[in-house]
Amino acid sequence: MPPVAELGRRATAASRFLATAGSASREAALGAAADLLLDRAPDILDANAADVAAGEAAGVDPTPLDRLRLTDTRLAGMADGLRQVATLPDPLGEVLDGWRRPNGLELRQVRVPLGVVAVIYENRPNVTSDAAGIAVKAGNAVLLRGSSSAQRTNRVVADAVRDGLTKAGLPADAVQLVDDPSHDAAVELMRLTDHVDCLIPRGGAGLLASVREHATVPVVVDGDGNCHVYVDAAADLDQALAIVVNSKTSRPGVCNAAETLLVHAAVADRFVPRVADVLEQYGVELLGDETARRLRPMATATDDDFAREFLDLRMTVAVTPTLDAALEHIHRYGTGHTEAIVTRDLDAARRFTHEVDAGVVVVNASTRFTDGERFGFGAEIGISTQKLHARGPMGLRALTTYRYEVWGDGQVVE
Repeated sequence: MPPVAELGRRATAASRFLATAGSASREAALGAAADLLLDRAPDILDANAADVAAGEAAGVDPTPLDRLRLTDTRLAGMADGLRQVATLPDPLGEVLDGWRRPNGLELRQVRVPLGVVAVIYENRPNVTSDAAGIAVKAGNAVLLRGSSSAQRTNRVVADAVRDGLTKAGLPADAVQLVDDPSHDAAVELMRLTDHVDCLIPRGGAGLLASVREHATVPVVVDGDGNCHVYVDAAADLDQALAIVVNSKTSRPGVCNAAETLLVHAAVADRFVPRVADVLEQYGVELLGDETARRLRPMATATDDDFAREFLDLRMTVAVTPTLDAALEHIHRYGTGHTEAIVTRDLDAARRFTHEVDAGVVVVNASTRFTDGERFGFGAEIGISTQKLHARGPMGLRALTTYRYEVWGDGQVVE
């Protein structure tokens, strides 16, 4: 295993080449990588089966095991994600703004790559191809450091992407796997200021705490998804039922799954028992505040429960007397990921979208739509819960910055 600093040096060299490579070359590389993922499906699935078996033997919980597990369908989705990213409009060279100064200088603000992006992530081998594809399409090199639980799978997936780059005449070192699973290697990557332009951590509270403690490179946090669905007094309750059930149960172990249901008191007596019956049919354990428990028997929700990202078939329920109370609850417990309102009251919807502080605010739809592919980005490299420099699902443009180009004709400062 090459030292982390050596991988960084290689990535920097590759990023300079990639920044000047044409869009056609980057598109061809991702198409070739997608083909190789499918051509090598038996090897990838065998490696993944070994990772899953090791996780089962170690007693890993079902939710992280589900994130780790690949199937033919999921692998096909990874390949499709690369193809979709390949065909997206090239962001590089886009002129964001331009103007002419009185002295004749022409100024342009032009989109350019970040340079080298590092991603530290846990369990999910699809991140290996997603992150590589988005980084390369945006003209960046990427250093990928997955968890030891997915090490076998990540190696074969990264090899396929690297070989796709080579087939298109691009440097394989534009995509590199930090194969050392040690904590020391992760910390070294977090401090690789000579080479890493942006670090994106994708994982649980432990990883984020480590990043906050050790990182000296710029960081965009892909944080917890403590997402809420608020059912307003003016909600269509049939619509609300479908949205809540989908938001919680379609895939409970992902960050855009809803963790808390808020219900306006005006409809709570009709809606809470009804939605509770359906959610429990899906195996959801409900934990409620005092009012919710009076309407339907369920466990008691504590402050810690309302603040928790369960990533499981558990959900807290609270009855709020007003929209203001719902907004205050979200302000107290939300993590800035995704918040949803179900209502037919346009004024309530507008207030909710204007006053909720989150990367994504949803009106009359499932929280599960917070996703790069569903937003039309092809894939995502993460979902930012902070405000600088990106927020929400991060696609191609989130992996770029800009520079100013100044064109003159001999002007000098007087």
